[in-house]
Amino acid sequence: MMTVATYDFIVIGSGIVGLSVATELLKRQPNSSIAIVEKESAPGVHASGRNSGVLHSGIYYTNDTMKAKVCAKGGRRMIEFAIEENIDFSQDGKAIIATSEEQLPIVDKLLNNAANNKIPAERIDNKQLMELEPYASPDSLAAIYCKTTAVIDSKAVVGRLHEKLIKQGVAFLLNTKFIKRVKKGEIMTSKGRIQYGFLYNCAGAYADKVAKHFGLAGDYELIPFKGIYWKLSKDASYKIRANIYPVPDISMPFLGVHLTKVISGDVYVGPTAIPAFGRENYNILSDIRVSEALPITVKLLEMYLKNKNNFRKMTYLEMSKYWKPNFLAAAKKLMPSLEAKDLVPTSKVGIRPQLININTGELEMDYIFESTIDSLHVLNSISPAFTSSFAFAELIVDKSKNI
Repeated sequence: MMTVATYDFIVIGSGIVGLSVATELLKRQPNSSIAIVEKESAPGVHASGRNSGVLHSGIYYTNDTMKAKVCAKGGRRMIEFAIEENIDFSQDGKAIIATSEEQLPIVDKLLNNAANNKIPAERIDNKQLMELEPYASPDSLAAIYCKTTAVIDSKAVVGRLHEKLIKQGVAFLLNTKFIKRVKKGEIMTSKGRIQYGFLYNCAGAYADKVAKHFGLAGDYELIPFKGIYWKLSKDASYKIRANIYPVPDISMPFLGVHLTKVISGDVYVGPTAIPAFGRENYNILSDIRVSEALPITVKLLEMYLKNKNNFRKMTYLEMSKYWKPNFLAAAKKLMPSLEAKDLVPTSKVGIRPQLININTGELEMDYIFESTIDSLHVLNSISPAFTSSFAFAELIVDKSKNI
């Protein structure tokens, strides 16, 4: 007869959100038994290990969103963790640049967000911008400086949390896939059945799939968007000191190309937000399963026809960035001195697992939770989930109402 493992808590997914939830659970119930179910051979293989390690200030989010409630607090907590654990980080701030008249009202909105969320941010003139970032666009119409923006060694964060959780007795069930919910308090995995007191679904790009086994996420589907990058050559990397971002185009759902000096000193330019045909479709034709690609394609066509969130325009603009001159043109708005030779290829690529409301056809831009009596499901753990993770985990566990 098959042995059934039993734990107080199961966490599905060992990205930064899953690791942070396990950490928070142990703070509240130090003697509880916890297992993390992970289909990969190590934690943080996907989004958590592929991001640029930017700790965002939270200026983009209005104070009625969950993102605003956890981003700035989470960023502060992450820096405290880095100091405690001797993890490399650099808090050199970020310049947000307006390059057109249409963006000026958005500058005011961002500053209003900062004021409402108690985020240190100030409007600066071109002289101040040039002192911060000498190669930023000298013709900018306005700029904001966010001094709390930082970059961190994200892989080191994931690795340290993994080590600490193992020392505290958390079981990491690696190479173990979630198969289905058997009944209340029990799931089937590729390694056998597991019983639990409460389950947290932090499966990232597959969170909706897991949730559907619990009778949830009926109004949602996840569509992946691919983020590709270029990198500044060593001869051009001196042109940026920290982070240069655009003022967001509110008619578009995603932020757009920006420049970030990561903790290694490399400067990445990107990312794109190109519709992908698989939840792990990192390369052009790899990691595409027909069973996954067909429904994604159908959903993308529906979104194209409905044109919610200005989807057609976004698709044209993002797909065009596969062509280097178009990608360069987007980057030159922020740094006009860039030339084609300054951008060199990089293998860095990520997937944004974006939740879509199938009733409205719109992209969901905030975190979404659904729950049963024995489980809670994090359905849209998109950026700034890494920045927010410690504060986000507090919110997740609070919402489960069982701790």
